[in-house]
Amino acid sequence: MELPAITLPKVELPFDIPVLWHPVVDHFVIALPVVILLLELINLVMRKKAISGTSFFLIFLTVLAAVGAYFTGLVDGKEAYPALNEAAKEALAEHKNLGTYLMLTSGIVLLFKLLSMLTDKSIIRALYIVILIAFVAGIFEQGEEGGELVYKHGLNVEQVKVLDDELFDVNEELDEAIEELEEMKASEESEKAEAVETGSTQAEVKTTVEDTPVEIIPVETTPVESTPAETIPESIKTEVKEEAEPLEVEGMPEEVVQPEIATH
Repeated sequence: MELPAITLPKVELPFDIPVLWHPVVDHFVIALPVVILLLELINLVMRKKAISGTSFFLIFLTVLAAVGAYFTGLVDGKEAYPALNEAAKEALAEHKNLGTYLMLTSGIVLLFKLLSMLTDKSIIRALYIVILIAFVAGIFEQGEEGGELVYKHGLNVEQVKVLDDELFDVNEELDEAIEELEEMKASEESEKAEAVETGSTQAEVKTTVEDTPVEIIPVETTPVESTPAETIPESIKTEVKEEAEPLEVEGMPEEVVQPEIATH
């Protein structure tokens, strides 16, 4: 059964808690309630005040150990949180929530133990035993979850943190390589697009020139008016006729006879 989330007010301690103290304190929180339960079961038969007093002292130590486990758990959880995946973060949140309930329950166990010692009512003693058994069961559940956080999710394991850091660096380098590859592809596509656009522009210009009709502007010619022969004066006709008469060619000179020269 999943418990409702509970959040306690933040308490500032006057000192710093070292990392990895949580597993040390947890051993006391797990072991002491088991010993207390065994003593109380034995005391149901023996009814010894010494056993009851010892049980009360151990419960007081358990309360202190539970408070210490809560604060050391906050430190260790904060240290490990950035390196966890989503499943581990969810498991850590549940572990913290159950630990908060157990810390408060330890105080309730101490209260009922004190009441059972001050009164002889059997109902108070019965309630105390029931609460103690539930507390021990919750401690076992918390211990199992803590083991899963360490052995399954690698909580606060140094080697896991080192490997996680290396994996983070590799992922960053991979992302940078992918970005550079995408930029190269985009640059190549841009160059291809510009080349295609330039070729298409030249083809459009050529097509436009070929398709543009050549307008032929007609040249206006002024017709030469012929003058009718009837309108030419007779004097001009006579002059032209005289000029057009063929020239008389004088006779060709007679053929020159070459004298014969006697030869011996």
